[in-house]
Amino acid sequence: MSLNGLKIVTVIEDEFEDSELIYPHYRLQEEGVICHIAGKEAEKTYVGKNGVPVQSDFSFQQIQIEEYDGILVPGGWAPDKLRRYEDVLDMVTFMNDRNRLIGQICHAGWVLVSADILKGKKVTSTPGIKHDMMNAGADWVNEEVVTDGNLVSSRRPPDLPAYGKALVKKLTELKGSY
Repeated sequence: MSLNGLKIVTVIEDEFEDSELIYPHYRLQEEGVICHIAGKEAEKTYVGKNGVPVQSDFSFQQIQIEEYDGILVPGGWAPDKLRRYEDVLDMVTFMNDRNRLIGQICHAGWVLVSADILKGKKVTSTPGIKHDMMNAGADWVNEEVVTDGNLVSSRRPPDLPAYGKALVKKLTELKGSY
């Protein structure tokens, strides 16, 4: 099944983990997904931990979240900033409430903790935030990728191939349920 016409928004802030933003972004584009990047400011260049510049397409406030089929949160140090934006937490909550894709990798779990959507969910993340995830009510496991309902979680850059496959698989399933 083609994923043409589906839309995903990736949230961004400085010090994102470069590969955790870029790899899923292009992987989903290969499947025909329309991928947008949203930051606090529109058309601003954000810089990853390893120096990769990425320009946002929209500001958080410009995103009409109901038009999207999912949200991706890359890791790095950006999630500690992203979790402070009510707009980001509202987008994550919207996606969760409507059973739409939420993809998170590495430290991105912090955003889901702050959105308070992890109770009873089986997830993974970088082991460094294992206890944060567990304290938020998640069943944390140390696996390369975990899918629980609409949530796809992964640990870190070496797991990106499995994460990319899981995102495509989950979007394919969700598209079939529309």
